[in-house]
Amino acid sequence: MAGLGMGGTMLSIPLVGNTVSFDRLTESIMDAADKKKLADIALNSATKKGASYVDVRIGRYLNQFIYTREDKVKNIENTESFGVGIRVIANGTWGFAASSDLSEESIAKTAEQAVAIAKANSRIQKDEVQLAKNKGVGEITWKTPIEKNALEIPVSEKVDLLLKTNAAALETGATYASSALFMVNEQKYFASTDGSYIDQDVHRIWPNFTVTGINKETGKFRSRQALSSPMGMGYEYLIPKKEDVVEGPEGILLYRNSYDMINDAKAAGTQIKNKLAAPSIEPGKYDLVLEPNHLGLTIHECVGHPLELDRVLGYEANYAGTSFATLDKWESGNFEYGNKKVNLFADKLQKNSLGAVGYDDEGVPCKEWDLVKEGVLVNYQAIRDQIHMLKQDESHGCCYADSWSSIQFQRMPNVSLRPGKKKYSPADMIKDVEKGIYIVGRGSYSIDQQRYNFQFGGTLFYEIKDGKIIGQVEDVAYQSNTQEFFNACESICDESDYRLFGTFFDGKGQPSQVSAVSHGSSTTRFNGINVINTARKI
Repeated sequence: MAGLGMGGTMLSIPLVGNTVSFDRLTESIMDAADKKKLADIALNSATKKGASYVDVRIGRYLNQFIYTREDKVKNIENTESFGVGIRVIANGTWGFAASSDLSEESIAKTAEQAVAIAKANSRIQKDEVQLAKNKGVGEITWKTPIEKNALEIPVSEKVDLLLKTNAAALETGATYASSALFMVNEQKYFASTDGSYIDQDVHRIWPNFTVTGINKETGKFRSRQALSSPMGMGYEYLIPKKEDVVEGPEGILLYRNSYDMINDAKAAGTQIKNKLAAPSIEPGKYDLVLEPNHLGLTIHECVGHPLELDRVLGYEANYAGTSFATLDKWESGNFEYGNKKVNLFADKLQKNSLGAVGYDDEGVPCKEWDLVKEGVLVNYQAIRDQIHMLKQDESHGCCYADSWSSIQFQRMPNVSLRPGKKKYSPADMIKDVEKGIYIVGRGSYSIDQQRYNFQFGGTLFYEIKDGKIIGQVEDVAYQSNTQEFFNACESICDESDYRLFGTFFDGKGQPSQVSAVSHGSSTTRFNGINVINTARKI
């Protein structure tokens, strides 16, 4: 899996496009009427050449990335990518072509090229594309409901926040501190022969830092990443609100829909010193209390990816393989993905999530649907040309391309664990644990080629004994398999503890594409999970 933590990748964030000025990021260069005119040229040109279906995506992708280390600004990048991608079905086969030239002549030629490619492909394709019906919606707009466009905030203000974040960590115990802010605006216009003209304005933001502490006597070092999550929000995410702070066990501050970057860095500096002094965990069976910023990664790898239909069918194997959750398990109607407490769902409309859009890149209205209901596998993630394989009539609305120049394909929607129904807090949960570990934040991980056997680490670890946290520990990782793990689910906190984890860079496909996706959950307890000591030699 690509890019689920920024840590060591801060200097190599994959920005696509041409370098532009700050002012260019907020400049409007083409309105919806102009885009519709160009889209109609593409639709008509491809249809005249024999296409039975056509869709057009005119995309403008804007990025700003700011990176600092200690008291210095190391990098500021502004990029823009702008062009058109045209996908067609001709002779029952897909064809795709793209261009950065948005002249009327180029649009027509690109559409004709897409048809020519489809017809060439049809000579070797045995089965015709079966495209699920999708009712056109006419002319419509959708926007991420932001309060402040992050790209409009002066760079000086954002740099000041990052440098103050570094200083806060250094003042409280960190040896090194780096921080970054990544902002994205996708302006996507979709049109198709179904009769849709959809104009979408999507915003995302990701604040992050990494602080490192070193014991100069022993040479031992420890790092701690920010406990933020990438969000489908504007700059308001970086304006802290008291109601969005969740105080966890041991006074740990966790964040929901706004984030206090400076206070999190202060806490990180202190926690780094504690990590350096913490004892190493004794291996064995423990009950795990997993907070959402940690559990989201486990959900991503063990639910999100194995329930992508193309992986299930063996059509996709990049980035850690296919899936154990094969069709026969779903068809049986009783495959126990977990126990009855486990309800996992997909939702492309989830507020403030990275995956939130009104319509996918096939013009399908986004929605929510169940994947695992009361522990039983009930569905997958599928798009218009896959859904017939499940004997269903309607796409799930989870098709996405990371650029106008990339062909859209099935991508993971937001996949989340439903919270418990009864009032139950993380503090209540810890009181019920005799021997356990409370794990906060993401860490290193590995998973096999069928997304079944796995190992996960974390950021902060607290040992629990007889219902109380007795202190920080280190060198913790847990091992299980997906089915065993979700069947060990003992309890889930209520909705008041529900929070999102996310990634900007979920990798898939060949050539590789990335997508942004969130995973929600409340703090959850899993009983009797095998914990290893990562510092000990086997």
